[in-house]
Amino acid sequence: MQKEKELLKNIFGYDEFRSLQLEIITSILNKKDALVVMPTGGGKSLCYQLPALMFSGLTIVVSPLISLMKDQVDQMTQLGVEAVLLNSSISRQEYNENINMIREGSVKLLYVAPETLLKNDILQFLQTINVDCFAIDEAHCISEWGHDFRPEYRKIANVRKRFPGAVCIALTATATARVRSDIRKNLELNETNDFVASFNRGNLFYKIVPKDNPLEQTLEFIKQYKNESGIIYCFSRDSVDRLYLNLKKHGYSVRPYHAGLSDEERQENQNLFLKDDVQIMVATIAFGMGIHKTNVRYVIHFDLPKSIEAYYQETGRAGRDGVDSTCLLLYSYSDIHKIRFFLDQKSDNEEKRAAMTQLNALTDYADTSSCRRIPLITYFGEEYTESYCGMCDNCVTPEEHSDDITVHAQMFLSCVKRTGERFGAGHIIDILRGSKSKKVNDFNHQTLSTYGIGKAYSKDVWMKLVRQFMKLKLVVSDTETPGVLKLTEKAFNVMKGLETVTGSMHEEKKRYSSDSSAREYDAALFEILREKRKELASAENVPPYVIFSDKTLFEIASFYPRDHESLLKIHGIGAHKIEKYGDILLSITDSYCSENGIEKSFEEPKVKEYLKTPRHIEISELYNSGISINELVEREKVQPRTVMDYLFRYIRDGGSIRKDLLVIICRLYYLAAD
Repeated sequence: MQKEKELLKNIFGYDEFRSLQLEIITSILNKKDALVVMPTGGGKSLCYQLPALMFSGLTIVVSPLISLMKDQVDQMTQLGVEAVLLNSSISRQEYNENINMIREGSVKLLYVAPETLLKNDILQFLQTINVDCFAIDEAHCISEWGHDFRPEYRKIANVRKRFPGAVCIALTATATARVRSDIRKNLELNETNDFVASFNRGNLFYKIVPKDNPLEQTLEFIKQYKNESGIIYCFSRDSVDRLYLNLKKHGYSVRPYHAGLSDEERQENQNLFLKDDVQIMVATIAFGMGIHKTNVRYVIHFDLPKSIEAYYQETGRAGRDGVDSTCLLLYSYSDIHKIRFFLDQKSDNEEKRAAMTQLNALTDYADTSSCRRIPLITYFGEEYTESYCGMCDNCVTPEEHSDDITVHAQMFLSCVKRTGERFGAGHIIDILRGSKSKKVNDFNHQTLSTYGIGKAYSKDVWMKLVRQFMKLKLVVSDTETPGVLKLTEKAFNVMKGLETVTGSMHEEKKRYSSDSSAREYDAALFEILREKRKELASAENVPPYVIFSDKTLFEIASFYPRDHESLLKIHGIGAHKIEKYGDILLSITDSYCSENGIEKSFEEPKVKEYLKTPRHIEISELYNSGISINELVEREKVQPRTVMDYLFRYIRDGGSIRKDLLVIICRLYYLAAD
């Protein structure tokens, strides 16, 4: 174990193994096969990379994508580890050089695609080499029940038999019990040697909002992520192209990615994104598998993903470095009908049933009013008992079912009826709020008795209500014209006053912690470090995150390391990177601290005051935690009026506070305005 810990620190720059890593590594070193299911960013790669350094022979990594292989080779090279790849993307000269290096025994890790591995000449060559380990990455590709089945993966089992002395480790981020069984059976792995880590990605904030005006919702969301990387997934090529052009028109650094583009254009766009030359990738599901870019700060699903497995895999591309990141899903019932339509075209009934089951699991997840991690994580067979995660919209702003919303339901349902059940939620809300839009006027809906009766409530509140009406089956989406709302029998009972409706009226509180300005680090120093990282990466022709992750830069910008010894305490910095970049990093921190009068002290990070959580948010969150106004006045040494000012500003910015004070604050400020 001493040797393993030395390699972990000196090569990879980590102080401790993550959950299950040491057990898996020990199993592999003892030549016991293993199936590893670990979430994206959970440290799967280390489970075969570290043993590869301890084996005398070669470790062969089977990977489905060229981009994934190149990325891993770049990362290993940066760590001072000899790793090569064999595929069609490299020149004949480089191919032959890599073959010679393998033959000479100087290579520890060989990355190949399954198609390359299955070639007779490659198999014959490898049988002359001492192969200690086969690592099958993205192993769910083996299973027909997986979300990305690849037939060539099935043939890997026959290759294994030619190397009886090599241990096999199969790795994936997403696998249900059925998929795991299929992987084990195909690769002939021992069932008792499964390692299934928690599917919980604790640093991901899951948020779902009703899809109303998706372009405006997307623009509003990405405002808070200036200069940071994000992926936006769309259902179709046309949707990708439209959104790409709109974001470009608004001045964003963005590129598209879908199967309709040429191979050259897709590769160029991907490389620009990986190298931080482009901030946003708008893509279909064709993009992403094997992308190890660690500094993706958000993933938006502009359209509904096809399954909960796909959703988990795609959201998993955010926050691979462990830094808090956000996953936003724009949710509409018309998207559900769109996917169901495509599933209905499938001729295989069993395949259709399986796909429908996955879609139903996804809609259950989106419709839940409890912690979102409960349906998401339990779907994969893991028991999740926490009722509050603090990192999803339902936990941060829990659904409250104490409000009587019968009158609001009657307003809405009556308007649906009076417009002939021929329109969607957006148009009905426009009528209720007294909109002067062209569509309202064209249909003469400004003459309806329901016109303007709901203008006291914002569009966001009405959309929240509509979502509850749909969950309560008061209205359903038309099967023939998705998006058009139809009334149910229950709706007529509500309109007649025979049934009451309870639900939640409050608007969702804004999530301030997703704003990078709330993190406790020196933002100015972070930007200087990020620019230097980009410069170093460009010189070496690798993505910036291969040089250092954002988490590494955050820690440097928090702790101001003063020498090589304190640099080694930073996440992701080992001996090789100290030797290569240590003096460069220390030169930057020395100059910055000197220019800004900062005393460098690793033990006591000196975070600038303006980078901390804004004062009005801090006071309001203390109040919401149960502290009274008088206690806040005494504790914070401020006047009662100051506390009230903070609370009012918090409400004005979109926050919500305890109801017992809301009416008082509103009255005070209405009087002040008069």
